[in-house]
Amino acid sequence: MSAPKPVSNETLLQQLRWRYAVKRFDPTRKIAAEDWQTLEHALVLTPSSFGLQPWRFVVITDQTIKDQLVPISWGQRQVADASHVVVFTARKPLTESDVDRYVARTAEVRGVAAESLAGFKKMMMSSLVPPPSGVDIHHWAALQAYIALGNFMTSAAMLGIDTCPMEGIVPEKYDELLGLPREGLGTVVVAVAGYRAPDDKYAVLPKVRFKVEDVVHNIGPRL
Repeated sequence: MSAPKPVSNETLLQQLRWRYAVKRFDPTRKIAAEDWQTLEHALVLTPSSFGLQPWRFVVITDQTIKDQLVPISWGQRQVADASHVVVFTARKPLTESDVDRYVARTAEVRGVAAESLAGFKKMMMSSLVPPPSGVDIHHWAALQAYIALGNFMTSAAMLGIDTCPMEGIVPEKYDELLGLPREGLGTVVVAVAGYRAPDDKYAVLPKVRFKVEDVVHNIGPRL
């Protein structure tokens, strides 16, 4: 007998249909601390290649800083009006110390000697530091951050919290404002979270998606 599902199929699809890229947030509504803590843990639990987690998530709730983000976000007000702004950053550059940090954490969590992970470290180093010829390692790290972005947005939707992903930003200006270069980080993408404004007309527009059969190609019988 299979274990009961944590959520029903319909609940999952219902929340994904409810979710949309919010254009207008209600600036008076803030995400409860308990809910935000859950979303932070959801970010941390995001999978990544090698498990390396080559990112940092910069969370901004300070209104003064949020207002400063508007002109470097193509004038989009979501960054100022949403409850929380999450800047998804990636290591720039990725170095051996980043690999060592992950190896040390693995040893700590799993209760093994770091020396026993020498082979694992060697495998990661041969693939990442220095990267193989023609591989842009920062681009690779940035793609990992997009996995976290998707995980964050789905997790928020399951809690009834609105989001909007934003690539319409000036990454270099974000880096400068937040002091990211000295931390060895570079801005990749932004997501804002909060609650939709009652007058956001996009909330009631039908979601436009291609049919399943147009975008999902099954090889073999459908189980």
